[in-house]
Amino acid sequence: MDQTKDKKGAQLKWLLLSVLVVAVDLLSKAWVTDSFNYAERLYVLPVFDLTLLHNTGAAFSFLADGSGWQRWFFALIAVAVSGGLLVWIAKLKANETWLACALALVLGGALGNLHDRILLGYVVDFLLFHWDNAYFPAFNLADAAITLGAGMLIVDMIRNPESSKQKN
Repeated sequence: MDQTKDKKGAQLKWLLLSVLVVAVDLLSKAWVTDSFNYAERLYVLPVFDLTLLHNTGAAFSFLADGSGWQRWFFALIAVAVSGGLLVWIAKLKANETWLACALALVLGGALGNLHDRILLGYVVDFLLFHWDNAYFPAFNLADAAITLGAGMLIVDMIRNPESSKQKN
């Protein structure tokens, strides 16, 4: 019985990390939306600017020029992935902290962008890195959390190949 309580407490901790990611992401997007005009840029560093952009597509503005169907398609994918991540987190062992953290980051990022996509019809992006006139697509903190979490998942698969085979 105590192990079940400990496991639920550990899972709650990771869900709280997801909630923190969503909160920080939404607060940062609200600040940028209130502080910037669309496409306005603020120089921060020689390789980094803040800006306000709206992305109706997926990563790197993939399918951004679609007729609007992509909004609901990407929202449906985010809901399905989020559900899968919740189930995966629920099944983790208490000692799988690296994996739990990775999944919680991806979940929080997916939910942050899902919020924008459903309520606004686009995702707010504002972090803009560049080198001279070569620009990396703008992104947000939810995207950063997804990328960090995905990187951690790759590291986990490399460090624990047997563990990832057992999950399949």
